[in-house]
Amino acid sequence: MESGRFRNSKWYPYAVAACIGVAFYVLLTHLSAVGDVLGRFIGYFKAVIYGCVLSYLMNPLARWFERKPFRGVRSEKARWTLSVLLSVVAMVAALALLLGTLIPQLAQSVATFAGNLHGYIASLTKLLEGSGLPLDGTILAPESLGELSENVMETVSVFIGENAARILGAAAGAGKNVFTWGIALILSVYLLLAKADIKSGALRLLRALLRDRAEKLVGFFRRCDEILVSFVVDSVVEAVIVGAANAVVMALCGMQYVGLISVLVGVTNLIPTFGPIVGGAIGAFILLLVNPIHALLFVGLTLILQFIDGYIIKPKLFGDALGVSGLLILISVIVCGNMFGFLGMLLAIPAAAILNFTYREYLLPALEKRNP
Repeated sequence: MESGRFRNSKWYPYAVAACIGVAFYVLLTHLSAVGDVLGRFIGYFKAVIYGCVLSYLMNPLARWFERKPFRGVRSEKARWTLSVLLSVVAMVAALALLLGTLIPQLAQSVATFAGNLHGYIASLTKLLEGSGLPLDGTILAPESLGELSENVMETVSVFIGENAARILGAAAGAGKNVFTWGIALILSVYLLLAKADIKSGALRLLRALLRDRAEKLVGFFRRCDEILVSFVVDSVVEAVIVGAANAVVMALCGMQYVGLISVLVGVTNLIPTFGPIVGGAIGAFILLLVNPIHALLFVGLTLILQFIDGYIIKPKLFGDALGVSGLLILISVIVCGNMFGFLGMLLAIPAAAILNFTYREYLLPALEKRNP
């Protein structure tokens, strides 16, 4: 009775609004401290979060294995168990293939770059001199190349000596992350095997909390899941196609660093709008140090591939399922990138698609009903 009397008072809404405003002000003025506390708290659940992400990414592949190769297995539990195990094997094999292609190429590229440093500097000097830019001839003169190389090696040695503790700490942190991802992989298998029980338990909880509104919320989550899964699968397929096409053309043209640059092009192609530009620029710069003609050919190859990707591959894979305009995608990439960094840029398109259908199918009809 006492609480009801306070709620019916005229000053109650203003007091609540004032409290919310003060809390929001304190949050903004201590945003870094709040972020540190949240980051530390979330860090305790890092393996669980990674496991949930891995299980979500492997779920479409496991469902495909369940519907196609193992559809003849009578036992539903055995069929799903085999599908989960095979999806884990496939993901680990794909990751091993990727690292097996990338790491040797990267090591070879670093060794080749270090061995040909003098030639690269000489080529860059000639290129800059031919451009007509005013240069100090003592900086990149041929007689100073040996001195420059010695200075670089000396600087690297001094850096390693002064930052040995940080380097060891970074190595220990990398080992800890590998262990965390290993635990997350094991946890993801258990999550996938228990998917049916988790879904039924979550649905029962939603119905108990929301009653009649539970089905609408389930439909909303199902639509979000369809958008996200479709985007992830189609993006991976698109990246593989673009990276493979880039590798084939580079190999036919006799270019160097085929594996390294093609993997780079495929990975950066996952980032909408700006990713292909970044991948093309880095690849062209690497080739520019080796062969300027190859760098020019690579730029042309990148433009042709992006034209084919934008007008043939993307429409074929994505179709009109997302229904998001180019302007909304660009705004979403910029905002999500500023808020969440690289991960935000990766998820910008599905985020824009979810916001778009939420506005069109839920918010706008509700506003129209309130204001006929």
